[in-house]
Amino acid sequence: MNLLIYKTQDKLFEDLANYIITIANKAIEEQGCFNFVLTGGNSPKELYHLLATTYKDKIDWTKVFFFFGDERNVMPDHESYNGLMAKKAILDPLNIPANQIFYIDTTLAPEKAAIEYTKAINKHFKGADLAFDLILLGMGDDAHTASLFPETTILHSKEVEVDTVFVEKLSTYRISFTAPLINKAKNIAFLVFGENKANAVKHVIEDEKKNTQLYPSQLIKPIDGAVTWFMDDEAASLLDS
Repeated sequence: MNLLIYKTQDKLFEDLANYIITIANKAIEEQGCFNFVLTGGNSPKELYHLLATTYKDKIDWTKVFFFFGDERNVMPDHESYNGLMAKKAILDPLNIPANQIFYIDTTLAPEKAAIEYTKAINKHFKGADLAFDLILLGMGDDAHTASLFPETTILHSKEVEVDTVFVEKLSTYRISFTAPLINKAKNIAFLVFGENKANAVKHVIEDEKKNTQLYPSQLIKPIDGAVTWFMDDEAASLLDS
């Protein structure tokens, strides 16, 4: 685990963008493409904007395939649909063609959407190991990541797949990568900032006795990959070291 802590969000986003560029170019050089899993919410918007503007010439975007680690159970034109945020922030500005973007089809029932997304990922990887080059993750103040929320059934999954989960406190279904699928990634980057995340950060990173039911981000331990945390001072403020 690599912890990177920043005094300003601007510097955090700059370094994270360069981190993504390095991984992308290495993947393209070695295998001809870069399989990139995006995270949703508001946290990555500035990062996506940077990649689509200041750093747009640093990656051969014709060789990048985009995926989503989770999705809300809303229609694709809904303002809270993760795919729509990414479409506006990075995909449309870079003119990414549709065949390079793997949206989760929320016009389907959640269970069907999860099954079809798993099939689409398997088809893209053509029978190879489902090891994404980079998965971006955020983390909520309840220590959830992707849609792995505390004390939900998906936390028990041992399957390398996309699954559904009912989040009782939100009274809704979500569609999400399981922890075993995330943990097959070659690289995982957490993007976390804000004082409201500090308590969750401390528990996830420093608890000796893990409680993954209460702090689901503790489940993220890649088999062969690397985890890097990009945090601001506020999010890291309760860490002992």
